[in-house]
Amino acid sequence: MEPLVDRPGPQIGRSSLGERMASCCSYRTLQAWLPILTWLPKYRLSWLQMDLIAGLTVGLTTVPQALAYAEVAGLPVQYGLYSAFMGGFIYTFLGTSKDVTLGPTAIMSLLCASYVGGDPVRAVLLTLLCGTIQTAMALLRLGFLLDFISFPVIKGFTCAAAVTIGFGQVKNVLGLKDIPHEFFLQVYYTFYRIPETRAPPLSETTPNGTSISFGEIVEDFGGGLAVIPFMGVLESIAIAKAFASQNDYRIDANQELFAIGLTNIMGSFVSAYPVTGSFGRTAVNSQTGVCTPAGGIVTGVVVLLSLAFLMPAFYYIPKASLAAVIICAVVPMVDYRVVIQFWRIRKLDLVPFLTTFLLSFWEVQYGIVGGVVVSGLMLLYNVARPSIKVCDHGVLVMELDSGLSFPSTEYLNTVLYTQALQASPPRSVVLDCHHVNTVDYTVVNELRDLLRQFKLRGVGLIFSGLQVLTDWVCSGLQVLTD
Repeated sequence: MEPLVDRPGPQIGRSSLGERMASCCSYRTLQAWLPILTWLPKYRLSWLQMDLIAGLTVGLTTVPQALAYAEVAGLPVQYGLYSAFMGGFIYTFLGTSKDVTLGPTAIMSLLCASYVGGDPVRAVLLTLLCGTIQTAMALLRLGFLLDFISFPVIKGFTCAAAVTIGFGQVKNVLGLKDIPHEFFLQVYYTFYRIPETRAPPLSETTPNGTSISFGEIVEDFGGGLAVIPFMGVLESIAIAKAFASQNDYRIDANQELFAIGLTNIMGSFVSAYPVTGSFGRTAVNSQTGVCTPAGGIVTGVVVLLSLAFLMPAFYYIPKASLAAVIICAVVPMVDYRVVIQFWRIRKLDLVPFLTTFLLSFWEVQYGIVGGVVVSGLMLLYNVARPSIKVCDHGVLVMELDSGLSFPSTEYLNTVLYTQALQASPPRSVVLDCHHVNTVDYTVVNELRDLLRQFKLRGVGLIFSGLQVLTDWVCSGLQVLTD
């Protein structure tokens, strides 16, 4: 099969204002914002059969999962279906992956439950705000921010979420009530109240009539307005990238961001709660041979038909049945093999993974933030402690493996002083900088001081292969060595 999207690459060179304006209004630019224009003209009749089969299969999978995930979010079950059809229509026009299906997911439902408190009005408002934030991020081309979320953080979060969601359904299977939502209390009270296990009557939560202003609702959302939009995009793009690699095509992170954001904005007008890409349904979509995003239209139609004709029957679905659907959906998310892979490839990756995994049992947003912070600190440590390979060839040859920036200056200074200037007698050094592609002002000042110290001790400090210094810096260093 041909690649779904053939996106235009970057153009190098200068152009006049008129040329740039013409480029912005060109058909290729329109294709970039509406990827359907890329594949629709090439659409084949043979693809229609595959898209219909895939859309119907995913639709039949979506209906029970959507009902179950609404339960995870603490909302009436029909809100799962309200959330499940808009993504199929919007993503057909705006998505860059043939496989991804947007809709309610276990993780997003768990996150929403933490902030909406089972209130449908708040859930719909949160959807609108999340979509607005995601769309604004897409228009500002902020998709690159997702590159700073490491794989161990993603895996730690998804594994913890799977455990939390799966165990959270045990109370429904056993028919237990008044079990706290906080994970550790939930574990304690579930086992404590096992003797109270009884059969699943449905209960209805009615509004108490209290009037709450828009500002108060947004204030109550708090960190949810950062966590939910970001995690929604992160989950969907991670899935899209995985299937794009498997099926040999590419996706555009900003365009995916735009598609998800607009889906949530439009979904809020049909009482949806926030949605994102579903791994399970995307896998079903891919395995049934979907050829284009048009399969999402069929899925959306199946959900709409279910809403139109099957809603009365949904009232009689036992909570225990929905709980079983959820547990079966999240069990594969607990990927214990990834721990072994982290151990074999890079043991330090277990640190952000375990941080995210463990903190997510306290609060899911704490797990995400904690994992990102730990990953960031590890990244900064590598910047501050670049690898320096030292060889003795009469003079010391020190090879740097990366750029030099201000956090690394003290470390470089210490290594040079210890290995060369504090030796008896002092040693000359050749600093091999073939791999150095960045140098900042703090490093230059430090190098000046080091050159002075080497000169005072009657030994040399020679730079080999350094290509990044500007002329004025080179001149300054040359004056010091003369």
